[in-house]
Amino acid sequence: MQPIILASQSPRRKQLLEWAEVPFTVIVSDVEESFPPDLSPVDVPVFIANKKARAVQQHQNEQAIILAADTIVLLDDHILGKPVHREEAVSMLLALSGSTHRVITGVVIRQGEKEFSFHDITEVTFHSLTQDQIEFYVDRYKPFDKAGSYAIQEWIGVVGIQSIKGDFYNVMGLPISRVLQYLQAFN
Repeated sequence: MQPIILASQSPRRKQLLEWAEVPFTVIVSDVEESFPPDLSPVDVPVFIANKKARAVQQHQNEQAIILAADTIVLLDDHILGKPVHREEAVSMLLALSGSTHRVITGVVIRQGEKEFSFHDITEVTFHSLTQDQIEFYVDRYKPFDKAGSYAIQEWIGVVGIQSIKGDFYNVMGLPISRVLQYLQAFN
């Protein structure tokens, strides 16, 4: 497989590409993760991933394959981003406790003018969590770089997730099997 450029600093996306044995380098795109207010929530992560891909592509040759992704957590049509502080992380997890939300990852793969973009949706249902469980998780794992204030592969996923419907790896930040299918079109 031809090496790619991952336009992300996410350790989870790096890990998934390593597990899939995809050769890659990381070039982080420093873009504002903003989006138009009238954009549908399911289109937000693809919009942001596209900004990341284009920002990195500007500094690469035409043959470079760029992979960019963005993940959001959607609870009742409200986007839960990355928490700014402890109280916000606790508040988000309290809102997710005992309910079902959607994790949406937008992916953009570009090479020159050739582009594939898609989103993947996974439904996640949490058990009801206690305030003590939530505070333990936030204080121990510090989920401040994670949309929705959690990582499914950490303690909270093990004890707090009742069920998932869809791609587990999408919740980690990259629907890797779909990405691999699209990457085949570039080789």
